[in-house]
Amino acid sequence: MRLEDYWGIGPKTSERLTEALGTERAIEAIESADVRALVDAGLHRGRATRILRRANGEAGMDVLATGDARSVYDDLLSLAADAALTAHAADRIRVLTPLLDRDAVEERLDRVVAARDAWAGLDEADREAVEDAFAAYDEADGSDLAAVETAVALREAGLTEGPFADVGALDGDRLRDAADALADVRGSIDPAGDLDGDDIEIASGADDELDRLREQLSAARDLADSAFDVLESVRDGSLRDFEALEAATIEHVARETGVEPATVRSAAPDEALDAADFVSGTLRELVVELEAAVDEREAAVAADIRERLGDEPAADAGDEDGTEGEADGGDTTVARAATAVSDAAFLLSLGRFAAENEHVRPTLVDDGIAVRGARNPFLGGEVQPVSYGVGSHSLADDPGVASADAPPTGDRVSVLTGANSGGKTTLLETLCAVALLASMGLPVPADAAEVGTFDRIVFHRRHASFNAGVLESTLKSVVPPLTADGRTLMLVDEFEAITEPGRAADLLNGLVTLTVDRGALGVYVTHLAEDLSPLPDAARIDGIFAEGLTNDLELRVDYQPRFGTIGKSTPEFIVSRLVANAGDRGVRAGFEHLAGAVGEEAVQRTLSDAEWAANDD
Repeated sequence: MRLEDYWGIGPKTSERLTEALGTERAIEAIESADVRALVDAGLHRGRATRILRRANGEAGMDVLATGDARSVYDDLLSLAADAALTAHAADRIRVLTPLLDRDAVEERLDRVVAARDAWAGLDEADREAVEDAFAAYDEADGSDLAAVETAVALREAGLTEGPFADVGALDGDRLRDAADALADVRGSIDPAGDLDGDDIEIASGADDELDRLREQLSAARDLADSAFDVLESVRDGSLRDFEALEAATIEHVARETGVEPATVRSAAPDEALDAADFVSGTLRELVVELEAAVDEREAAVAADIRERLGDEPAADAGDEDGTEGEADGGDTTVARAATAVSDAAFLLSLGRFAAENEHVRPTLVDDGIAVRGARNPFLGGEVQPVSYGVGSHSLADDPGVASADAPPTGDRVSVLTGANSGGKTTLLETLCAVALLASMGLPVPADAAEVGTFDRIVFHRRHASFNAGVLESTLKSVVPPLTADGRTLMLVDEFEAITEPGRAADLLNGLVTLTVDRGALGVYVTHLAEDLSPLPDAARIDGIFAEGLTNDLELRVDYQPRFGTIGKSTPEFIVSRLVANAGDRGVRAGFEHLAGAVGEEAVQRTLSDAEWAANDD
């Protein structure tokens, strides 16, 4: 396969990747979703992420049928990546895509839920130890030594089972031996390298003999670079012959370098033109001999390090697909630790994200989406959980029994109405987030959830523009996914904002009936519920209600929809707040005039209630 066969890679990008990585390594990086490799090769992180998403999950990306759905998807992965324990884990999270295979979704849910429970089960000390180990791993840019030390920390924290079975399969004694050996190395070791030391940089302090030879070599090189100064140092008026100068030179070099005089003598030339030639010749040859001694010693130390690392047969451990792994005698402890730590960081990061946000495992169903106690993942602070659903699900109460936390079942479409700033758009976004997280095999922000498999998710936010161009582009965005084969989830906000109310009601009626006819599911937000023609039997109308103003004159809303009830926009609450907050007498008079238009009695009652609440506090 050519690099240019991948989505988003043109001739210039292909040339850049080939120059930096080579074609084979670049293809390997793309197939393994290695964001870091592409970024190191010079690609912008966002571009690298988009390329890898398409390369590894193009079919899943087609689930995101609108720009608003893609925006929620990007924001969800950014949130999850913020909880990542390593930079590489964050990169792996950013390239997750919706999964079309139900078994793959279930499998990932199994592993992430287990990771969530494992993270939640750690005490504070163990959690901090794991975080510190991963921080050191990142600081060392994922070095071999950092990988081994992190594996040790994970084992000590008890993360050795379930999704961390690969960590548990590592031999603890071998890990400690590998850590000791790697402490003697700068950089990483190619597991397949030769034992000549060329690919291993031995650290200072790893071997006393090597340190001594390196110091001698450094001193000899310094002397060789200043041979004339050496000659001036040994030349003395008392030296009456050449033999005396030779002896003085050998004694001086031995003293300055720490090399045995006999070794220096063996490096001296048998014949020299003059004193200067003797000194420089001796130092040149001594440097050559010491370089050879250092190389020989480095090779011996490298061989010893490799022997201490050794090859370790891989113990049988459950693979991600649930099959048993086979022993691979070519795996080293270091290589296996590096892989296990990378996978553990990825899973623990997702588990940490789920645990810290109290996400639960959704139940995967054939059709429908329903949540109990759901929270919008993008809202901070205290939020009111809501329950909602369309399609068939089991979160409902018995037939004929209604309650706020048990959404009705069986309706294909709901029309959501209610107060301005009442959370209708937020509810659509919450449902979109739940559907997308579940499609990626990730827990969702709710107390309970049932989520179907959707081939397309159409999320369309309200647009402020009011012209034919916006209407046309909106219809072209939401209708084609609805008419395509497969399951579609429609989440459409305030359709009336893009055309005049009467025609908007007609179009919304058409969308609702088309949704039912196509066997899709839909939630449509509108203020035009009373203008709609009779809806199909498979559709219902729900409402969100404002309940008044707080003592701070903030709108008090019950964000939980009331099923089967048309919500009211209650403009008197908004006008009441404007009247109360108006500082200018003329402006206040204008708002009071509007109060008469919307119902002065209701406005006065609202203001009285707010004042009563304030005095009561």
